[in-house]
Amino acid sequence: MCGYIQKDKMRNEYIRQKVGVALIEDNLRESRLRWFGHIDRRAIVALVRKIELLDLAHIQRGREIKEDLARNYKEWS
Repeated sequence: MCGYIQKDKMRNEYIRQKVGVALIEDNLRESRLRWFGHIDRRAIVALVRKIELLDLAHIQRGREIKEDLARNYKEWS
Protein backbone atom coordinates (compact mmCIF):
# COMPACT_ATOMS: atom_id res chain seq x y z
CA MET A 1 0.00 0.00 0.00
CA CYS A 2 2.78 2.43 0.86
CA GLY A 3 5.84 0.44 -0.20
CA TYR A 4 6.86 -0.96 3.19
CA ILE A 5 6.77 -4.60 4.22
CA GLN A 6 6.69 -6.12 7.68
CA LYS A 7 10.43 -6.83 7.56
CA ASP A 8 11.12 -3.08 7.32
CA LYS A 9 10.03 -2.72 10.98
CA MET A 10 8.33 0.64 10.45
CA ARG A 11 6.13 1.97 13.25
CA ASN A 12 2.39 2.05 12.69
CA GLU A 13 2.26 5.74 13.59
CA TYR A 14 4.77 6.57 10.86
CA ILE A 15 2.89 4.59 8.21
CA ARG A 16 -0.47 6.05 9.30
CA GLN A 17 0.95 9.55 9.04
CA LYS A 18 2.48 8.89 5.63
CA VAL A 19 -0.69 7.32 4.21
CA GLY A 20 -3.00 9.81 5.94
CA VAL A 21 -5.19 7.32 7.79
CA ALA A 22 -6.81 8.32 11.09
CA LEU A 23 -6.79 6.20 14.23
CA ILE A 24 -9.69 3.79 14.74
CA GLU A 25 -10.49 5.48 18.06
CA ASP A 26 -10.87 8.81 16.28
CA ASN A 27 -13.23 7.29 13.72
CA LEU A 28 -15.33 5.66 16.44
CA ARG A 29 -15.48 8.89 18.46
CA GLU A 30 -16.56 10.83 15.38
CA SER A 31 -19.29 8.29 14.57
CA ARG A 32 -20.54 8.33 18.15
CA LEU A 33 -20.71 12.12 18.22
CA ARG A 34 -22.50 12.14 14.87
CA TRP A 35 -25.05 9.65 16.28
CA PHE A 36 -25.62 11.76 19.41
CA GLY A 37 -26.13 14.83 17.25
CA HIS A 38 -28.70 12.89 15.23
CA ILE A 39 -30.51 11.88 18.43
CA ASP A 40 -30.40 15.46 19.72
CA ARG A 41 -32.21 16.71 16.63
CA ARG A 42 -35.04 14.17 17.01
CA ALA A 43 -38.38 15.24 18.43
CA ILE A 44 -38.91 14.94 22.18
CA VAL A 45 -41.71 12.42 21.59
CA ALA A 46 -39.35 10.00 19.80
CA LEU A 47 -38.58 6.85 21.77
CA VAL A 48 -34.82 7.41 21.85
CA ARG A 49 -35.30 10.90 23.29
CA LYS A 50 -37.71 9.57 25.93
CA ILE A 51 -35.12 7.00 26.98
CA GLU A 52 -32.42 9.68 27.04
CA LEU A 53 -34.51 11.79 29.41
CA LEU A 54 -35.51 8.81 31.59
CA ASP A 55 -34.43 9.09 35.23
CA LEU A 56 -32.77 5.83 36.30
CA ALA A 57 -31.54 6.92 39.73
CA HIS A 58 -34.12 4.85 41.60
CA ILE A 59 -33.58 1.65 39.60
CA GLN A 60 -31.15 -0.90 41.02
CA ARG A 61 -28.45 -2.34 38.83
CA GLY A 62 -28.42 -6.01 37.99
CA ARG A 63 -26.12 -8.58 39.51
CA GLU A 64 -22.45 -8.20 38.86
CA ILE A 65 -20.72 -10.79 36.71
CA LYS A 66 -18.43 -11.77 39.60
CA GLU A 67 -21.45 -12.51 41.78
CA ASP A 68 -22.97 -14.70 39.07
CA LEU A 69 -19.70 -16.57 38.56
CA ALA A 70 -19.26 -17.10 42.30
CA ARG A 71 -22.80 -18.45 42.58
CA ASN A 72 -22.26 -20.76 39.60
CA TYR A 73 -18.98 -22.07 41.00
CA LYS A 74 -20.67 -22.73 44.33
CA GLU A 75 -23.57 -24.59 42.66
CA TRP A 76 -21.28 -26.67 40.44
CA SER A 77 -18.93 -27.70 43.26
